[in-house]
Amino acid sequence: MIEHRDFQPYIGSELQNWQICSCRLLRTRRETTPTFCTMGKTGKLHEEKVSKHNKVKRKKKKDKVLTKEKAKLHLQASKESQLNSDNNNNSNDNNSQVQTPDSNSSQKKGRSYTLSVAVPGSILNNAQSPELRTYLAGQIARALVIFQVDEVVIFDESGLLNPLNSTHHMLIDEDVPYREGVTLDRPTGKKGSLANCGMRKQEVRIDRQLQPGLRVTVKLDANQTFESKTYNGTVVSVNAPRMDAGIYWGYRVRIARSLGAAIAECPYEDGYDLSIGTSDVGDPVEELNLSSFKHILIAFGGLSGLEAALESDESLRISDIRSLFDHYINTCPEQGSRIIRTEEAMLISLAAIRSKIVAAANMERGQKN
Repeated sequence: MIEHRDFQPYIGSELQNWQICSCRLLRTRRETTPTFCTMGKTGKLHEEKVSKHNKVKRKKKKDKVLTKEKAKLHLQASKESQLNSDNNNNSNDNNSQVQTPDSNSSQKKGRSYTLSVAVPGSILNNAQSPELRTYLAGQIARALVIFQVDEVVIFDESGLLNPLNSTHHMLIDEDVPYREGVTLDRPTGKKGSLANCGMRKQEVRIDRQLQPGLRVTVKLDANQTFESKTYNGTVVSVNAPRMDAGIYWGYRVRIARSLGAAIAECPYEDGYDLSIGTSDVGDPVEELNLSSFKHILIAFGGLSGLEAALESDESLRISDIRSLFDHYINTCPEQGSRIIRTEEAMLISLAAIRSKIVAAANMERGQKN
């Protein structure tokens, strides 16, 4: 700890500097301030100098006022010009919208395509403790939710969670058309069942008689409000919020015994019609062009990459990992770190590919229309 005496020379020198600066400032003011003698023979000269000095001051003040007025006028003219430009742009936009009335009418709120991600379970081996492994799993879950992944496939290769804050985790008073609920073991007195959907009024009467403890997706009746005494709803498919309203409804988890099984055991009827592998030796993501698709799969490798997953999979009779995917890309070329962790690669890759996925999905939608 520095004692107080160590600061004394510093404080003294600072005070001297302030005093010196103050004296210089006073001396400068005395030298520059006009003084006029009012005695002796120079009285008339003094009056002339005073009059001339006052005229100069009034002129400077007037010029200053005029300058401010000019600035105000210039600023007002600039604002009017900008406003006219914005009005012209808006009118042009309106005209373009009027000329193409069918451009937005063909777009639907729902999302028909699905996005799946395959990751090896061995990525958790890189964490040094159970707490860090739990945190890593939560970090990956955050990435899946941010980019609206519908399915995550964990394939076999050989309270610290961040809140997901997903759109299907509804707030208690949030006004939404869909909710997740659990059926209750309580008599209804009428046809149907009661479900707890996390609302302030806990019970929602659903249209089906179901056994207690089942998780259900409920579409609430549109002609009711939060002030209603009871809520009524209809049990719908878990895909209904995404396909009908375009609301992201979380992801499903599937376990696969290998990389090949992660691709082959696709839960969708026609399988994955578009697959992407990620690697630091892949093609630059800027060169990626996606065709239209219904179900896309993006695969990530573990500590040794997808190449190691291929070597350990006895069911795959191929030697080149590229032949397993439609595209094999590098989403972070010229990386500064020798190794990019899988949880980092997921965020980087999904962010880099998202715009291309949306464009290809819109292409598929346009072909249907």
